[in-house]
Amino acid sequence: MYPLLPSLAAACLYAGATGYQGLRLAQRAVPDRRLLLLLGSLALLAHGASLVYQLLAPAGLVLDFFTASSLIAAAVILLLLLAVNRMPVENLLLPLFPLGCLTVLLGQFAPSGTPQVITEAPGILAHILFSIIAYGLLTIAVFQSLLLLLQDHYLKHKHPSGVIRNFPPLQTMESLLFGFLWAGWLLLSASLLSGWLFLDDLFAQHLVHKTALSVLAWVVFGVLLWGRHRLGWRGHKAIRLTLAGFCLLMLAYFGSKLVREFILHI
Repeated sequence: MYPLLPSLAAACLYAGATGYQGLRLAQRAVPDRRLLLLLGSLALLAHGASLVYQLLAPAGLVLDFFTASSLIAAAVILLLLLAVNRMPVENLLLPLFPLGCLTVLLGQFAPSGTPQVITEAPGILAHILFSIIAYGLLTIAVFQSLLLLLQDHYLKHKHPSGVIRNFPPLQTMESLLFGFLWAGWLLLSASLLSGWLFLDDLFAQHLVHKTALSVLAWVVFGVLLWGRHRLGWRGHKAIRLTLAGFCLLMLAYFGSKLVREFILHI
C-alpha cells in the first residue's frame, strides 16, 4: 500500500506539469518557471520516496530492469531541474516529465524478472553512482540533440512553430549539447574506471557484452568531442554521433539487463 501512494502521486504531478507546460507552449506563451520547478520538484520528491521502497532490501540494493529505469529517469530530471536555474533548458522538461511518469509507474506495476541484489560495498556504490549520473547527463544530451535537430529543421524552412520560438538561439543550443556531452563522457570514464577497479571480473561472461558496448559508446562520444574540438564538428554529424553513442550505451545496460532478467533469468 505505502509504496503505491508516492508512485501514483509522482505520476500525477509529472502529468500535471506536462499538461501545464504543453498548454502554455501551445498558446505560444512562456510557462511560469517557478510553477514548473515547483511541480517538477514535488513530483521528484514523490518519485524518490517510491524508489526508496523499491530499491532498499535487507539483503542489499535491488536494481531490477524497471526500477533501474525509474532511478535513471529520476536522476535525469533532478539534473535538469538543477540546470534550469542556470541554463535555458526548461524546454527539455517537456519530454522528460512524461518519461518520469512512465518509468515510475513501470517501476511500481511491471513484473520484476530476476532482480539483481547488490551489496553495499563503497566501490560498487561509487561505480553505480557514476554510471547513473553519466547515463542521466547523456540522456539529457540526446534530448537536447533532438530539439536542436527540430530547431534546425524549422529554421531552414523558415516557419518556426510556437514551441521553437521559445528556444534559445541555435548556437546556445549547440553549446549546451556539448556541455552535457563533456560532463557525461567524463562521468562515463569514471564509471568504467571504477568498474575496472572494484568489480571482480569486468569481462566475466555475464558482463562482457555490457562492458564492450559501454567502451564502444565511450569511444564514439570521445571521437565526437575530439572532432568538435579539433575539426569543429557540429550540426547533423554531431547529432548522429550523439544518437549512435547513446544507443550503444542503452543497449549495453538495458539490453543486457533485459536479456539477463527476463530471458536467461540470471
